Amino acid sequence: MSHLGRPEGRMEKYSLKPVLPVLEKHLGKKVLFADDCLGETAVNMSAALKPGEVLLLENVRFYPEEEGKPVLPENVTDEEKKAAKAAMKVKQKEMAKKLSGYAEVYVNDAFGTAHRAHATTAVMADYFPAENKMFGFLINSELAAMDKVLNNSQRPFTAIMGGAKVSDKIMLIENLLNRVDNLIIGGGMTYTFIKAMGGKIGKSLCEEDKLDLALQLIEKAKEKKVNLYLPVDSLNADKFDNEANTSITAADAVEDGWLGLDIAEKTIEKFSSVIESSKTILWNGPMGVFEMEKFSKGTTAVAKAIAAATAKGAYSLIGGGDSVAAINKNGLADKVSYVSTGGGAMLEYMEGKKLPGITAIRGE
Repeated sequence: MSHLGRPEGRMEKYSLKPVLPVLEKHLGKKVLFADDCLGETAVNMSAALKPGEVLLLENVRFYPEEEGKPVLPENVTDEEKKAAKAAMKVKQKEMAKKLSGYAEVYVNDAFGTAHRAHATTAVMADYFPAENKMFGFLINSELAAMDKVLNNSQRPFTAIMGGAKVSDKIMLIENLLNRVDNLIIGGGMTYTFIKAMGGKIGKSLCEEDKLDLALQLIEKAKEKKVNLYLPVDSLNADKFDNEANTSITAADAVEDGWLGLDIAEKTIEKFSSVIESSKTILWNGPMGVFEMEKFSKGTTAVAKAIAAATAKGAYSLIGGGDSVAAINKNGLADKVSYVSTGGGAMLEYMEGKKLPGITAIRGE
């Protein structure tokens, strides 16, 4: 069983039927298909399965019970919301229980949704004895990679945080400050830190309501004796466009009307040097507007520095869409230790949160 997309009810374009021929090719055998995973057909087909046969269920997200979110009309009262949520929780358990009756063993290999308390990724495990519920190969390898970085890292340990917003990474940064030797900050969030320290950032991205938080994180890094590296120079543009005019200035001296879109040469050199002398590396988030060729140099340089460090024996974990895209674009996926498949799930695990899909099987 699996899901596809975010359908609202039954939508043919999100059917798992197109998966059938691919699954059959990989398994080398015919795969049966139940077009309604909670209907009588699925019940009967699962009961009739012979040893070695495979049955694929239709998209589990065709049912609102999977995600456990009631579809509510407008202008409902808080009491009505509460009642609808409680009723949906009951339905979610019923769905999980019914599906559990199709099989004797439950294997969860959906790491990308392990942070969601859905019927098939978390609740369903409750209906199997401990010895009959387990992770698949992917989740096992994801957990091994993250646990190695969080709990068994070799020093120096460097975390590289990029992306647009400090607010998206607060909990991760706070958790990592207890573990890392070096914290490198890049991407759009750079300018919130620089403005908080009194620098000039022109029109660069900035979360005005997070300036105090940025200063607190800088102080926390000092207290924990973590080396915090911020960009020293900035590649700026006069508009958010690959064809924009560009200039290079100190990162804290971006001119009015210009916006910083990537790190520049001195920063690339400094960051690369820190990365290449590290023994454990975690990378989440780009150094600039990586999707525009003109502003992808910093992100590419970081990807190459991580590959170089890995070649010298470092352990490197890459997570987050743009970081993974940069590794793949530069053909470096086999030159780093592990590339995570779960953006949100990896982020929450590294923040120290309990993931419902993991807890359901580990029992923690």
